[in-house]
Amino acid sequence: MPRWSAALTEADITDPTLRGAYDAQRDLVRKFALHQYLATRLLLPAKLHASVVAMVAFMHETDERIDAGEVGTRKEDLSSWHREVREALDAVPGPGAPASALLRALADTSRRHPYTAARVHDFLDGAPVEAEWTGFDSEADYQAYIDSYSLPALMLTASLIAPAPETGGDELFLQGCRALIEGWQRADFLADLAEDAEQGRIGIAREELDRYGLTIEDLRSKSQACVPALGRLVGAQADLAETALTACRGLPDLVDAPYRPFLRALISLQVLQLQAVRRKGGSLLHGGPRPSIPAALGVLAREYRAARSVRRPSR
Repeated sequence: MPRWSAALTEADITDPTLRGAYDAQRDLVRKFALHQYLATRLLLPAKLHASVVAMVAFMHETDERIDAGEVGTRKEDLSSWHREVREALDAVPGPGAPASALLRALADTSRRHPYTAARVHDFLDGAPVEAEWTGFDSEADYQAYIDSYSLPALMLTASLIAPAPETGGDELFLQGCRALIEGWQRADFLADLAEDAEQGRIGIAREELDRYGLTIEDLRSKSQACVPALGRLVGAQADLAETALTACRGLPDLVDAPYRPFLRALISLQVLQLQAVRRKGGSLLHGGPRPSIPAALGVLAREYRAARSVRRPSR
């Protein structure tokens, strides 16, 4: 893993103030998204480390605004935040640069990667969907949530490694990312079932609960009587997640070789998470799953060796 200062230099980030802005985002991301930070630093080329960190920090800040206060307050905060972000992305570097270190890093990243500004706005346009979320009535509602919020969130970082539109592979890449996030989000909703149920909203459609004779109140009360039915429901939802994750297996082949280890690791780690969800089954009622740490470390070690092999100069 290269030193962080070396990664900034590799990205041609030389201005001391700008380096300080990226340093601040790195410190934050290491605290709240350590696994994502390590995967980025281990598996992606150094020139992308700062940009990925800036995007992850921005997404986290937006999520914090979504999670605070009543729905109306959250929507007002998001609208104000969108204006701040738009002004930051439109600002000219120099004296007019944003005062916020996060927005300075975000604006600089958008200048270095021309397609990311549109992704930022797509994400913020969809963020009110998350702010208003109280669960899903149907599978169609879940799919709409993926399109409106989850996929734009993934594309904040995925756009940094996407094939250029002129290559003709960008639409296939977007489809692969859509399959990845559909499976990933479904597995996350299952993993968070107990916590979400306590808040009166879960990521499983109400029509699916009805099909298995369950209610949110059953899950909130942690009734042992509903564990068998919940186990069957979890298995069916896990099948859907597995189908989606299988559909995105070709995603790494669509990007340049230096980015493939990162994508392979991302998909493999989601598969491990889903396996842990299956093992837990109806017991998810009492807490989330624990994916195998040795298996996860094995994935990272394997892809780290592959990443080093790609970056090693040919002789």
